[in-house]
Parts: sequence; C-alpha cells; structure tokens
Amino acid sequence: MNRHYRTLELDKILERLAEQTSIEDAHRMALELEPQFDLKKAQMLLKQTDDAYVVSGKFGAPSFGGATNCAGNLRRAQAGGCLTTSELLAIAQTLRVIRTVKEWHSRCASGNTSLDGYFSGLISNKFLEEKITTAIISEDEISDNASVALSDIRRKIRTASSKAREVLDKIIHSSTYIKYLQDAIVTQRDGRYVVPVRAECRNNVPGLVHDTSSSGQTVFIEPMGVVQANNDIKMLRAKEEDEIERILFELSANAGDFAESIMKSYSNLAELNLIFAKANLAYSMKATMPILNDRGMIDLKQARHPLIVKEKVVPIDVTLGKEFDTLVVTGPNTGGKTVTLKTIGLLTLMAMCGLLVPCADNSELSVFRRVLVDIGDEQSIEQSLSTFSAHMTNIIQIIKLANAGSLCLIDELGAGTDPVEGAALAISILEKLRSRRAKIASTTHYAELKEFALRTEGVENGSCEFDVATLKPTYRLLIGVPGKSNAFAISKRLGMESDIVERAQQLVSNENRQFEDVVSKLEKQRQSLEKQVENANRLTAKANTEKQKAENEVKKARQQAEREIEKAKQEAQRIISRTRAEADRLVEELNKARKEKELSADARNKLKRNIDKMEAQADPIQLKNTPSEEYKLPRPLKVGDTVLIYDIDKNATVLAPPSKDGQVLVQAGIIKTRVDIKNLRLLKSQVKPQTSRFPSTRNVPSRMDVRPETEIDVRGETAYDAIQIVDKAIDNAVLAGVSKMTIIHGKGTGVLKREINAYLRTNKAVKSHRLGVFGEGEDGVTIVELK
Repeated sequence: MNRHYRTLELDKILERLAEQTSIEDAHRMALELEPQFDLKKAQMLLKQTDDAYVVSGKFGAPSFGGATNCAGNLRRAQAGGCLTTSELLAIAQTLRVIRTVKEWHSRCASGNTSLDGYFSGLISNKFLEEKITTAIISEDEISDNASVALSDIRRKIRTASSKAREVLDKIIHSSTYIKYLQDAIVTQRDGRYVVPVRAECRNNVPGLVHDTSSSGQTVFIEPMGVVQANNDIKMLRAKEEDEIERILFELSANAGDFAESIMKSYSNLAELNLIFAKANLAYSMKATMPILNDRGMIDLKQARHPLIVKEKVVPIDVTLGKEFDTLVVTGPNTGGKTVTLKTIGLLTLMAMCGLLVPCADNSELSVFRRVLVDIGDEQSIEQSLSTFSAHMTNIIQIIKLANAGSLCLIDELGAGTDPVEGAALAISILEKLRSRRAKIASTTHYAELKEFALRTEGVENGSCEFDVATLKPTYRLLIGVPGKSNAFAISKRLGMESDIVERAQQLVSNENRQFEDVVSKLEKQRQSLEKQVENANRLTAKANTEKQKAENEVKKARQQAEREIEKAKQEAQRIISRTRAEADRLVEELNKARKEKELSADARNKLKRNIDKMEAQADPIQLKNTPSEEYKLPRPLKVGDTVLIYDIDKNATVLAPPSKDGQVLVQAGIIKTRVDIKNLRLLKSQVKPQTSRFPSTRNVPSRMDVRPETEIDVRGETAYDAIQIVDKAIDNAVLAGVSKMTIIHGKGTGVLKREINAYLRTNKAVKSHRLGVFGEGEDGVTIVELK
C-alpha cells in the first residue's frame, strides 16, 4: 500500500471492512481496495454503497455465507476431469447462496438501484444444485437415490450381507462351535465377514484364515458356509464403486457445462458481498454519503475520526479549498491538531474508495490525484536521519509530486531545528506548494506562520481550542482563529514558580508578546460571542415554543367553534324532522276533518293543542317557566365568575361588571354577548348542569339525536339500547324519506344480530331486511329496506 495511505491508517479501515465480508475473495478485495482518482468512478462506488445502505436498512442485508471460489474445480470439470464429493458439494453450496441472494433481491427490490446490474448477473441453477445435493449426502456418503443402478446394487449388498450374517449367527450361537470362539461376535476383515477363533482351536472351525490379533491368541476365520456370500458382496462392492465413479463423472460433466455462468455469478456475488460489507461498516460508524467534487473543495461537518472510540471522539467542522487553499492549524500539544489532519486525509481516501464517511449530511469532499502526507516522527538511526532530516526528506518528495490535483498534509512544518530558520523555511515551503496550486493543511507552533496566514490572501488560520482552567483540550477546531501554545499558562498551572514564568514572559520579544495579546483578546471576544449566540438561540427556541403553543390554542379554539356549529346544525335538523312529522300528522287530521265537514269540540281542542305543540317544538329557544319566587344573586357579580344563562341553559363567564341598565357582558363558548342580570344564576362550580332544555318523551341515547343517517353503528351496546337506537333511527329515516339503511352490529356472540333481526320483523316501517354479503360487511351488518 502507498506509504502516504498507510500513514493516514487507511489500511486499518480496510481491515475493518474485510472483517464485514463473508466470502474469501471479497475479503481479499477489501484489503486490496485502492482510492479512485476519477470522479465518476468514485461517485459510482459511493452510490453503490449508499444504495446497499438504504436497502439493508429497509430489508436487512442478504446472507453470503458458504460461497467459495470453485473456478479451479469448474475448469477441471470443463476439461473432462472427475470432481470429488467435497468439491461438488462446494459447487452446490455456492449455487445455493447465489439462488438465495437472487431471491432476496426479487423479494426486496424497490425501484431501480445501482446494484441491479450485479443482481441481474446472478444466474441461479436450481437443477444442478438439487442434482448434486440429492446424489451426495456428505463428503463420505453417496445417496441411494443417486441412480437406479446404485440403489439396486446396494439392495443386493444388503441381501447378501443379511444371508452371511444369518449363517455366522448360527455358528456363534451353536453349541458345537461356541467353545472354540474367543468372542461370540461377527466382525469384518478386508470387507469379508469373519468370526474370532482361539488360535489353538483354529483347526476345529473349517474356513479361511484372514487375520490374527496382535497378541497371536485370536485368529479371524471366514467359515466355508459364508465364502460364497462374501464373494458376492465383494463383487457387488466393486460394482458400487464403479457406479459411484460414474455418478461423480456425470455430475462433474454437468458442472463443467455450467462452469462459465457459475464463475460469472460468483464474481458478481463477491462484488455484492464487498458492497454490502461497506454498507455494514457505514452502519457501525454511523456514516453518511458525502458530496464529491474534483475541484479540491472540502467542507466537513461534524466529522469524526473513525478509529477513535465513539464515546471519546469530538466532531469537528473543517473547510478547505473554497475561500482559502491553505489552512494553518495552531494550538497546544495533544490538542487535536494531528487528528484534524488525519481526519481530513482519511475521510478523503475513504470517499475515494467508495466508503461512506462519519460526518453530518451534506458534507463535501474532493477527489485528488495525490494525497501527500508528512505526519509523525520518522527519524532513522540506520539511515543517519534526525527528526528534522526525516521530515525534510518527506517534504522534498511532496514538493516534487505536488500539483493542482494534490492534497498536502504536513504536521509540525519546520519543527526540529532553529525556530527562526524553521519558521522561514516553513513559510517558503507553503509558498512553493501554493504556487503548485495544491491544497494544503499544516500544523505549527510558530507565531511567524500565524502572521503569514493573517496577511496572506488564500491562507487561513485555524486553532484547536484549549481550556486553560482545566488544562485540558476541548479538541474543537476553530477556523479563522489563530491558536496559542499556552506554554506559560500550562507551566504555571502545573506548579512552576511564578517568578520563572514572569521572567520567561519578559524574555519574549515585544512584538511577539503584542501578537499573543491580540490573539488572547480575539479568543476572549470569540468566547463572548459564542455565549451570546448560544443565549440568542435559546431565546429563539423559547419564542418558537411559545408561538407553537399559541398556534395550538388558536387551532383548538377553531376546532371547538366548528364543533359548536356542527352541533347547532344537528339540533336544527332534529327540530326540522320533528316539526315536519307533526306537520304531516296535522295535515292528515285536517284532511280528515275536511271530509267529515264538522268537528266536535274535543276534536277542535285536540287539534289546537297539537298546533301549539308543533309551534313549541319549532322554536329553537325554549324559555323556562318563571320560578314562583324571584331569584336573587347571593353576592354582586365580578369578572371571572361562572354563571348560568337561565333561559337558554348555557354556562358563561362574566367579562365585565353589570352596567347601569342591568346588562352584563359574558362569554359563552366563543360568543360574547350582553345578558340581563335577572337572567343570570351564579354557579358554585364550573360544571355545566347535565339536564337538557329539550325534554324528550323517550329515553333514547343521545347519539341518535342527530340528522337521519343511512348507517347506524350499535357495536358495544346492550341489546335493549341497540333496539332503542335502531327504532329511533328508523323513525328519523322514515321522516326524512330515506328508503335504505345499514345497521352495523358486528359478529361477536350473535346476540345483537338476533335481537335486532327479531325487532325488525315486528316493525311496520320495515319492508324487508337481510344480512350483508361480501363487500357489505357479511354477517356483521343488516341491510334494511324501508316502506
């Protein structure tokens, strides 16, 4: 790997990537991953990783475990060679993985992605896969189902073996031979069935001697009665081996026929495994897809070094290449300067490798032809190089290679030698690299470089924040602010005598001291502004919260008003329905009277009472009867009192004291109005009385006191209440001229359905009724047709 890449620890990132792979070739490809210098190629790799990241988030990643590279075996099979059972099983396992990944894609595919080309290159071959797995049970066993001939041979072997064992069982259980046997068992030697006989009795058991024990006390004899059976078994075993070899040749030939498609599919499978490994790595790093360009512009937001523990890493914001091409980072040791350089370089290389980077959304990175790095102490005793010499050697090579497509990262530029000469050399090096149009980020402690950044266009200061009070770095990177080394403050805080520190401060040149004072003043102003911005943001957030609260209140009031209006509409509809019914009945009585031409006194009185009743029902405001005793307020009304507007039975709140003419301004709901004080009743509680000013002659649930509806839902009601609701609904429907309605009673235990249907059979307004069909609610609803 390139030395500069190794310095930025890209190799460690690739090792983490390799750990996420399941296929050996994908593991190798991960370790050999190289940054892409072409913008379109790098963008394509990033898009593939991002698509895998999104798909994995929705459906989970596919499993690649078990696939192996069978190219060598397939080439041998293609050439006519015979593969072993383990090699054929490896091919079948690879085919199974290819098939399952292909099925995963077809099941989880959601729109076109940049991975579709790889998935379409996966060619499943279930025929060959199942043929191999059906024929081969394991590396050491071929299935009887591999061929008809093999099944027949093995059946004959079992038959012959059974006959041989029967003969031997008779021998070992025979009283004639058992006394000659070492053990009453049947065993095998060289594939032939034998019995163990004592060495001194071997002449008493006629047969062929095949083996003796290591002690010589036992001989293994094949009795003459099983010689033919053993011969048959031996011949059948030879035929079995020949048939197995034929089966393996046949399977190998089949694998050779599909060798090209299997190898191509495996290649796509390995690529997909690598891409999904990148997605898994992105999840573990909480990474996002950056915006890539080839103009050398870097804008990292909340960037985190991926090799630092998540709990300890501090996100930084870095820009380079937009308003300035050179960033000079200063600050105390262990303050995070080197980590800043490594973060810039490593995240750039990761993006060029197609890896998502750990930073906030809309971060921007550039593709560079060369990433040149000089970080760390590389002194070498063998090469007679000091720290300064080693750094200069690297920087000389960087200057030779740097051009407009280069990113140069230099740590402690000019360090390790005389400060004056080192600072001058550092400025000269930066000017040379800038003349080559390279993008540069460098760290330093030299005040001269801070001044150089302040007075040179295109060069910007940056600093790593340090808390002198706690002697701890905050690791925050501040762009546009030169940093201090804080050597005096740190030394004094650690306990160095104050006179030593004061003397050291006197020895610092006047110009240097003035510069440091300016830097200190700028830092104080920056911290003050940060606090002001933080306070302003807090106040803004509070104002937004209050605004949202007010908007919610307005919305709530608007909804309340809409509910009140809807309630009034329903009440008006109910009054209209009742009045229409009474009017129709009166018309019938008048028609009847016209036919009879004369009305009795009782009939006239009855007709007058009905007319009065209809007029009373049609009046939306029903005045209450005047109480026998005049009501007196227990105390004078005051603003905020809850009162009852007696004639309309409505709660209200007093907004102003009574006027001279006895009128009181009150608010009822969203309406403000003036009411006579005699019409107000002071309430002890704010709970509105539940009695309705419209007395009902029937005890029907309030849910039916609305306009006629064609769909009535009585689920959850008792049978009695449900029938009352249905009865009222039918009355309203008949008055409104509705001819068909649906009663939703649910399936449940069937009680509601049974009771409602029984009631409907007795209701004279019902023409017919039936249970619902598919699409209407089936047995859960009843469809009623009215007369």
